Amino acid sequence: MTQTTDPYAGTTDSNEGPVFTVTGQDWDTIDVSDLQGDRLVINMGPQHPSTHGVLRLVLEIDGETVRDARAGIGYLHTGIEKNMEFRTWTQGVTFCTRMDYVAPFSNEAAYVMAVEKLLEIEAPEKAQAMRVLLLELNRISSHLVCLATGGMEIGALTVMTCGFRDRELILDLFEMITGLRMNHAFFRPGGVAQDLPEGAIEKLRSTVKLLKKRLPEYAALCNANPIFKGRLKGVGHLELAGCLALGLTGPVLRSTGYDWDLRRKQPYWGYDTYDFDVVTRDEPDAYGRFRIRLDEMWESIKIVEQATERLALMEGQPVMVADKKIAWPAQLSVGADGQGNSAEHIKHIMGEPMEALIHHFKIVTEGFRVPAGQAYG
Repeated sequence: MTQTTDPYAGTTDSNEGPVFTVTGQDWDTIDVSDLQGDRLVINMGPQHPSTHGVLRLVLEIDGETVRDARAGIGYLHTGIEKNMEFRTWTQGVTFCTRMDYVAPFSNEAAYVMAVEKLLEIEAPEKAQAMRVLLLELNRISSHLVCLATGGMEIGALTVMTCGFRDRELILDLFEMITGLRMNHAFFRPGGVAQDLPEGAIEKLRSTVKLLKKRLPEYAALCNANPIFKGRLKGVGHLELAGCLALGLTGPVLRSTGYDWDLRRKQPYWGYDTYDFDVVTRDEPDAYGRFRIRLDEMWESIKIVEQATERLALMEGQPVMVADKKIAWPAQLSVGADGQGNSAEHIKHIMGEPMEALIHHFKIVTEGFRVPAGQAYG
């Protein structure tokens, strides 16, 4: 097996196939004597720990060109895994949803999927459709944030205002369906927290209709803008070998022309029954990744429309597994004070035998048991 000095070059082995290596050095060991001409080494960040997405970059600058960059990660480490060791499996969703506040449903999905595999259960069809719906809406809102903040950084302020304007439409939907605009903790092992509220289908249809009118604005603002394209084309170039070496997925990987998408390669929650295309490009730079996200939003809208029409035909169907050893013990109306002590609830509880009440108590305070093992979600 041979290696090269290129940190992202693939090495080959006749027995094992391609092997990718990544090399680098610590910023504390940078030899100033290696710097040539007018190159400078500067720190970019970290910002205050309370800000979002805290990151430290040590940059080697040659004029306005970044010649080298080293990332210092870990500033947002909050001990999530250790905290979850002392919580129930349902409470774990509350931690996972906060891993990325821009795309909380994706984090919830990975966690819930793994737990359900270990439990060997499957969420009801309606719950799966609701998950797909929310995941695709979240994909659109996440891409809008990427376009908005990226546009702001390179001076396209109109793109920024439009991106956050349209993201509000989706956050309003999230608030209507889950009760929260972000950090929802809505996906639960076995289903979702609650059914669609009254008027949700109509709200979904009207929002999608408005988004379809507004999305062409981004292409008009960016694709025909020579300054926008000039600041993105050829920047952040990363070929397929580099993506594989760094474990990159999503738009970054698909911008190399590789059509890797788990919704197609390893479909879950009925994704194989939806009509959509996996968007790829042969432009592995910042501009190609921008175009990928732009096109992916249209594909997500197609999925949202299909999921909405399916849900319109599923009224009254369950959104949680029937097994009371996993599901919340009672689906009863909540009292006026929000504490669940409505007359209906009190009558039901007072008529329960002690053995049943003990089960209710344990499932709420201790949660269900998950068999030991590993699962990919």
